Amino acid sequence: MFTGIIETTGEIVAIDENADGRRLRIRAPGLTDLHHGQSISVSGVCLTVEAFEAVDDPAAERWFAVFLAAETVEKTYLGEVGVGDRVNIERAMAANGRFDGHIVQGHVDTVTTVDAIEEVGDDWRFTFSLPPDHDRYIVDKGSICLDGISLTVASIDREAGQFSVAIIPTTYDETTLQEKRVGDPVHVEVDVIAKYVERMVGDQ
Repeated sequence: MFTGIIETTGEIVAIDENADGRRLRIRAPGLTDLHHGQSISVSGVCLTVEAFEAVDDPAAERWFAVFLAAETVEKTYLGEVGVGDRVNIERAMAANGRFDGHIVQGHVDTVTTVDAIEEVGDDWRFTFSLPPDHDRYIVDKGSICLDGISLTVASIDREAGQFSVAIIPTTYDETTLQEKRVGDPVHVEVDVIAKYVERMVGDQ
């Protein structure tokens, strides 16, 4: 499980593709306890560390490798990223860790696009297309995970088919949102609690 609090950003430094899927090698600073088989969120997609560089210097830019199965390539935009692209990184939450975001599984529901970006004072307002198959789970002031980032829905315009989030300077500076442009893809994971509520109410 993840919280949507991004630890660092990483750079894709190598890609290996074959008939079974796609393997990414990602260089990222500050990841001091990588190990084989651990779960890691790459721009909101829960993946498994296959290999990693073991070095003693905590400041070193370590790399790790993850494999994208065919389904992951199909349902996310990680099948389209290239060498030099940056991704958001979060390791799985420790059992004794502080819960700062919201419950994030790393199971991407869909991909949407950036419709508008507006600088508002020191903050930013990002507007996205409302995913038609998941719009019922997106509510005003509700939690949403975008590219692995735990965010709060600031507003929804269902007639226009859009929703917006407010981005503070820290989030903008420390995630890949600073590199997003209008038309770029974004991973969406809706609040899993809303899904459970829908299922329980529907079973009554």
